[in-house]
Amino acid sequence: MQIFGKFSNNFDMDYLVEHYIYINEIDENNQEVKISIDDFKNMLKKKRKTVAGTIFLFNPTIAPLGFKNDEFLKNQGFDRYDEYVELEPEAMSFVIGAGLKKVYKGKLVEIKYLFNLNKPNIEPTPILEEFDADLDKYNSNQFTRYDKNLNYHDVANIRLSGKFVFFASGHKYDRHHKAIIAYARSIPLQAEKLGKEIVFMYDNNYSVEESKKLSYFLSPLANGKARDIRANGFKKAFSTNPPTVEKLV
Repeated sequence: MQIFGKFSNNFDMDYLVEHYIYINEIDENNQEVKISIDDFKNMLKKKRKTVAGTIFLFNPTIAPLGFKNDEFLKNQGFDRYDEYVELEPEAMSFVIGAGLKKVYKGKLVEIKYLFNLNKPNIEPTPILEEFDADLDKYNSNQFTRYDKNLNYHDVANIRLSGKFVFFASGHKYDRHHKAIIAYARSIPLQAEKLGKEIVFMYDNNYSVEESKKLSYFLSPLANGKARDIRANGFKKAFSTNPPTVEKLV
């Protein structure tokens, strides 16, 4: 597995604006065949053939190779904003990579986020209050606290790579964050309008249709007893191409 992405920054905040996971081919010695940044860029020129689909998560917590994700990158000496770099794997990457490796060798999968702010532990914090306020005025000319173009999606004009969109963006939203809820629910609706196959993991709390309507999409990464259940459910969902909707029990 290799991970590539592109960071942008504004007002001393880092945003991960592009993110892809590549599942390496295996050579005759059972070793992963690594690709270069140039190889990756060439693959992006042929997205229809090379990008299998898109996975939607909540927000990124990741860093370029050699850097940390808990400090502003510029303060660490990072100077490659707005260009593709290879990224350090973290917990979510390992879970996703393990799920994809059986069927998706030689393919890219694009990772998108509800919010592109690259910051750990934003739930629950005052940051979500600010996101909700931003989204409430997103379609106006008012200024937003976080960069309107870097942090949020213009849902009506969103671009989604590949044949499927696997939603794993979360299932718990504060009922007071009405703008966030509306935003989270609007993206799968738009994906369906674009003809994408909508897939996700759910449980006994809601049916398939209710989960889609409520944007109730379980993350593959969890703690405690749910950790193995989620990771195994994700592997099962991605045991086919395209992946399937998976009920966890």
